[in-house]
Amino acid sequence: MRPPDEAAAGTLAEASGLGLTAAQVLLNRGIRSVEEVSPFLDATLRSLSSPEKMADRALASQRIARAIRAGERIVVFGDYDVDGTTSAVILSEVIAALGGEVRTLIADRFKGGYGLSPQAVDRCLSERPGLLITCDCGSSDHERIAVANAAGVDVIVVDHHLVPEEALPAFAFLNPHRPECGFPYKGLCSAGLAFSLGAALRTELGAALDLRAWLDLVAIGTIADVAPLTGDNRRLVRAGLRAIGTPKGRPALAALRQAAKIPESAQLTARDVAFRFAPRLNAPGRLGAADLTLRFLTAKSAKEAWRALEEVEALNDERKLLTQHATEEACAQVVELYGEAPEEGVVVASESWHRGVVGIVAARLVDAFGVPAVAIALDGDHGHGSVRTIRNVDVYSALANCASHLSGWGGHRAAAGLSLLKRDLDAFRAAFLHATQGAADAEAREVPVDVALGGAFRVPTVADLQRLGPFGEGHSVPTFMLDAQVVEATGVGEGRVHGKLKLRVGEDSIRAFAPGMFARFEGRQELKLVGEFQPDHWMGGRSVELLVKDVLD
Repeated sequence: MRPPDEAAAGTLAEASGLGLTAAQVLLNRGIRSVEEVSPFLDATLRSLSSPEKMADRALASQRIARAIRAGERIVVFGDYDVDGTTSAVILSEVIAALGGEVRTLIADRFKGGYGLSPQAVDRCLSERPGLLITCDCGSSDHERIAVANAAGVDVIVVDHHLVPEEALPAFAFLNPHRPECGFPYKGLCSAGLAFSLGAALRTELGAALDLRAWLDLVAIGTIADVAPLTGDNRRLVRAGLRAIGTPKGRPALAALRQAAKIPESAQLTARDVAFRFAPRLNAPGRLGAADLTLRFLTAKSAKEAWRALEEVEALNDERKLLTQHATEEACAQVVELYGEAPEEGVVVASESWHRGVVGIVAARLVDAFGVPAVAIALDGDHGHGSVRTIRNVDVYSALANCASHLSGWGGHRAAAGLSLLKRDLDAFRAAFLHATQGAADAEAREVPVDVALGGAFRVPTVADLQRLGPFGEGHSVPTFMLDAQVVEATGVGEGRVHGKLKLRVGEDSIRAFAPGMFARFEGRQELKLVGEFQPDHWMGGRSVELLVKDVLD
C-alpha cells in the first residue's frame, strides 16, 4: 500500500482540475508540486526534445533528399515485428509523399530471420537501389552492410537496439544509444526515430508536409515495442492515440478498431493497442507472412483494408491455437522439471512448438511462475528460443553468462532471443538456472496499490485516467484496492471460470471483469478487490470498468 496524503492530493487536484483519486496517483508518481502538474498532464508535441544533437540525423536527411532529387531508387527494409513494420511504413510513405521512388521490404522470420540477414541483403539488392534504409535493425549487421557498400549502395541505419563497440560501416546511423549521440531522450523506438527523420527530411527539402498523418503508426510502434511511455514517447503516443482509427484516418486502423469492437465515441488507450491491435499486427510476422501486415497498414481504401484484415484475423486465430497448445505443454514441462514453485529461471523446449509463438509462451510462463523463462522450438538438431524475465532480473546479463552453450543470442534487459544446438540444451538449462539464482524474489514481484478507495477517494473518471495516461512501460497502470457490494455476478466463458460483476463502491456503481476468478467470489455479497480501471467499451467507453487482478479473502 502506498500511503495516502489527502491534503497534498487536494492541492494538486485544485490546481489541475483532477479528482482527488487521480491527484493521489500523481503524487505516487513523484509529481508533488503545482508547477510540475501542467507539463505532465498537458504534454504536447511542442514540448518534444530538440533533435539537433541526434547523431547523423542531418546527414541521413541530406542523403535521402539527394536520392529523391536525383531519382535514385530507395529501399526501406524493416524488421518483422510491429515497430519494424510501422517505422518502415512511416519512412516509405514520407519519402513517397516528398517525391521519392521507394520500395518497402519486411524481414522474414523463417527466411533469414531477424534483421539484415544475408538473405535480406540479397532481397534488397535485387531491387537495384542506390540507397538502403534499415528500420528497427542494422546496429549489429556490420558484415551485411559492408556487402551492400561493396555493391555501391549507401546504407542508413535507423534503430534503437544495443550498439556494439565496433564502428558500423553505414553512411549514417541513427540510434540514441550511440555513446556520441547527444539527443537527450533515449527511449525512442524505431517508429519514433523514423518520424523524427521524416521531419528532418521535410525541412531539408523545404516541403509543407503535415507529419501528423503518421502519428498513429508512431503510437502503435511505440506501445507494441514496450518502449517507455515517458518523456517524448508520452507526447508522441498521446497525440497518436487520438488519431488511431478515426473515420478520416488510415483505413487499416479504422477497420482494426471495428474488429476490436472499440466504439468511435471511446478514446483509445495504450492497453487497447497493446492487447487488441499489436497481437493482430504481429501475427503474420510470427507465422512467416510479415508482408501481409505491410499490405494491411498501407491499404488505400476501406475495402482493401477489410480484405487484408480477413487474412490477418485468420492468422491471428491460428496463432492463438498454436500459443494455447504450446503454453499448456510448457507449463506442464516446467512443473515436471522444476516443480510447482520454481525459484530460478526455467528452460523448456519441444519439437511440436511453432517458432513464431515461443516469445508469447515465455511471457506466459513468467506470468504463471514468476521467474525468468526460456521457451525453445526445436527443429532437428537446432533450436530457436525466446526469453522473458521479471523486473529484478536482467536477462541480457544472464544470457551473457550462458553464451558458451549458445550458437547465437541477443536482446536487452527484459527480453531476448537465442539459438542453440539441441545437444547443448541440457548444459544451457543448467547454466541458466545458475545465472538466475534467487530470481523468485517475492518482494520484487509485489504490486504496489496506488489508492485504497473509500471516503474522499472515489472511483476515478475516464476523463481523469485519460489525462494521467497513456500507461505502459515506465508509467504503469494505477492499481486500486476497494471494498465493493456485489449487485450481480455472472460466470462466463468455458466452464464459467471468468466473472462479470456489477458492483457498488461507496456512491459509485461500476462494472467489473475478473478473469479466471469466478469460483473465488461466487455467492458472496461483499468483496475486497484489487484491480485496474479502464474504459468500459461495452458501455460506449465513457464510464470505467474494473479489471480485477486479485480477490482478497
